[in-house]
Amino acid sequence: MNPTLSPVIRLHPNDDVVIARRQLVSGSRLGDEDIAAVGLIPAGHKVACRSIAAGQPVRRYNQIIGFASKDIAPGQHVHLHNLAMGAFERDHAFGVDAKTTRYVEVPRTFDGIVRADGGIATRNYIGVLTSVNCSATAARAIADYFRRDLRPEALADYPNVDGVVALTHSAGCALDSEGEGMQVLRRTLAGYARHPNFAALLIVGLGCETNQINAMMLSEGMTESDRIGAYYIQEVGGTAHAVAKGIARIRELLPQANAVQRRPVGAEHLMVGLQCGGSDGYSGITANPALGAAVDLLVRHGGTAILSETPEIYGAEHLLTRRAVSPAVGEKLLARIRWWEDYCARNRGDMNNNPSAGNKAGGLTTILEKSLGAVAKGGTTALVDVFEFAQPVTARGFVFMDTPGYDPVSATGQVAGGANLICFTTGRGSAYGCAPSPSLKLATNSALWQRQEEDMDINCGVIVDGEASIEEMGERIFDLMLETASGRKTKSESHGYGQNEFVPWQIGAVM
Repeated sequence: MNPTLSPVIRLHPNDDVVIARRQLVSGSRLGDEDIAAVGLIPAGHKVACRSIAAGQPVRRYNQIIGFASKDIAPGQHVHLHNLAMGAFERDHAFGVDAKTTRYVEVPRTFDGIVRADGGIATRNYIGVLTSVNCSATAARAIADYFRRDLRPEALADYPNVDGVVALTHSAGCALDSEGEGMQVLRRTLAGYARHPNFAALLIVGLGCETNQINAMMLSEGMTESDRIGAYYIQEVGGTAHAVAKGIARIRELLPQANAVQRRPVGAEHLMVGLQCGGSDGYSGITANPALGAAVDLLVRHGGTAILSETPEIYGAEHLLTRRAVSPAVGEKLLARIRWWEDYCARNRGDMNNNPSAGNKAGGLTTILEKSLGAVAKGGTTALVDVFEFAQPVTARGFVFMDTPGYDPVSATGQVAGGANLICFTTGRGSAYGCAPSPSLKLATNSALWQRQEEDMDINCGVIVDGEASIEEMGERIFDLMLETASGRKTKSESHGYGQNEFVPWQIGAVM
């Protein structure tokens, strides 16, 4: 880090706090703030830059992140011991900040795979889906037969096939066959079955489950075909027979799956799911706004970006409604916020159950503060639509999908909706992947990059180090998006992440 840089970062002239660029010891002068640190303040944490009386709002990003729970003096550490949640009005002002997108004249391209139905793939997998938890073991056995690390000869003749993956889950039975939980599960499975990153797939069931495959396919407008096959363990003679049948079928599918060629396609075919996990005090300063700058570029090229994690935009939703293209879109977002408030109340939960322990250790104190940093991933373009979990994303541009904040569930919904790439920011070092879509990991700080580079794809910590601007990092991220969509492997792919991270949202009662 450049030693001439100020030891703190001021994000807005009206802020009550500044952010420690490095660990501060008591007495450290805070650059142009003309105050000294009081006590030890960790890197990425907040320092009061003026006196704040108990009960007064505390601002970061020129937005309220909480209220002082006791008097705070200039130079003091601001965190859990003196900052708490509180109620206040937000101005949702539908559409006042919505801007007309200025599309580029000559869009960038990436080397994609064009499917027969016109879908554009960034990867080329064969999948094994399960209708119920009871068929998970058989599905995994089928996929494991083709694992390159265990049996490299199984796919040796098929270099254009990225792999065979089993996406299993713990649901599919003991829930209302007509209820919301079943609808969400079926919508998720159907989204994966249709995903262009799968050249072909099998759906393996047990036979007696509530989530009958034929009923699921009927409700989702799907039919068996050369690309999608299905069968039950009970109908083919048991587990060993089911595994053998699956292996034989995939062997039949491999030559056709391998017969693909990448070719240049416009960036408008890129649909990127935006995620943040293991966030820290730098997330809203470096990786999230840099990803937002990349999203702005993607949208200007005609592509789509999906912001999600509704509990983690809570308290910052007014920044999104102000960008809505219409009052109807703004109302759709607020309807999802109200649903979550009711959902938490029914389950005796609290929307401020975030930040997590790791988030707090990294400097985040309230869900308001975390949310304000999280929405920066969405850039600055207009919010064109809002989708429910795992619904097909049919709009182009910047959109929102309602999901939980739990990253594996949230990204599962985005991929089911059509995301063919995930960008995932992290300040603590989240390890994550999500087959069949590649996942790029963006480190928020250089210490993480140096410690865990084997899991990170790009270091946005250079922003706080003074070595690059947000705009420059946005361009680098956009370039990396296109390279990854063209086939460049991500760190998570090299480690084999992706199968265990398939987690449909179990929203209904389990009976």
